[in-house]
Amino acid sequence: MKNIASILAVIVLVTSCSNDDNYESTPFDNPEIDFNIPANFPLLNSSFYSNKPTTFGVELGEKLFTEKRFSINNTVSCSSCHVQTSAFADHNTLAVGVEGRIGFRNTPPIQNLAFMNFYNWDGSKLQLENQSLVPIITHEEMDSSILEVIGKIENDPDYEDLFEKAFGDEDVTADRIYNSIAQYEYTLISANSKYDRIQRNEGETYSAHEAEGALIFENKCASCHSTALFTDQSFRNIGFPINPNTEEAGRARVTGDIDDYLSFRVPTLRNIEHTAPYGSFGQFPTLRAVLDYLDNGVVDSDNLDPILKNNNNRIPLTEEEKSNLIAFMTTLSDVEFLGIND
Repeated sequence: MKNIASILAVIVLVTSCSNDDNYESTPFDNPEIDFNIPANFPLLNSSFYSNKPTTFGVELGEKLFTEKRFSINNTVSCSSCHVQTSAFADHNTLAVGVEGRIGFRNTPPIQNLAFMNFYNWDGSKLQLENQSLVPIITHEEMDSSILEVIGKIENDPDYEDLFEKAFGDEDVTADRIYNSIAQYEYTLISANSKYDRIQRNEGETYSAHEAEGALIFENKCASCHSTALFTDQSFRNIGFPINPNTEEAGRARVTGDIDDYLSFRVPTLRNIEHTAPYGSFGQFPTLRAVLDYLDNGVVDSDNLDPILKNNNNRIPLTEEEKSNLIAFMTTLSDVEFLGIND
């Protein structure tokens, strides 16, 4: 009995020590931000729920997004290529990194990423939190490493303050960097174009050309550029001119499947007016050039998308239809999101 009493006494002592009034946790106030999902948008990427945007997480992520010390020579940040007025893309045919190094793909826009199932042209990343390391370590982009990035910013007083506000202490870690950038990018939602306001019955109407273009779009484009994102997020080979860079294989770079050769994720058409040039390596300078190419006939291949293959490898369009389609696509521009005057 004495042994039992001794054991109980030890348990009580340990318990009382763990609940000692002198012990204090370090709570911090970093509330989740209001995240309003636009009507008819698809489901959120599942990773969103384990990394919900917070007040200071987003603030930190935005600062990191513009941080040029991410690059080996402190000259290039995420925002160097992802420019807000271009829907967080740029107007270069191919991405340009440190020392003017040229990548082999066009910079994709960054918008509505919280609702995407894949990231990058070839869908190589399934979670946004895993994407930001890619430009940091890529030779043609930032040519650095996450350890070098941490070393550059970990003693910066501004970052010490923000990391503490966002995570409860000043520790700068790789995961915290990735998560913060993703939180910021989750908030980049574009859903207030003229098209959206018309869908919400807010009193605006299409012009005659825009209305005709909307009908043509439903008949000839909506099968791929579907949902409120204006992409079905599928990977398709639509016979665009082939990238001369021999490293390019499209989705097949990820899957190793020959059937995915030169297939790319269907791009969103939101803010398309502001994201020229178009195509995986900027093949087309204008929207008219894209439509002319589809009308004239695309490059044939065994895995050409059936929509084209079953229609003589083309999407026939009259000159008037092209003009009207472009008029409709301009209604997808969200000037508030772009930060430009209407």
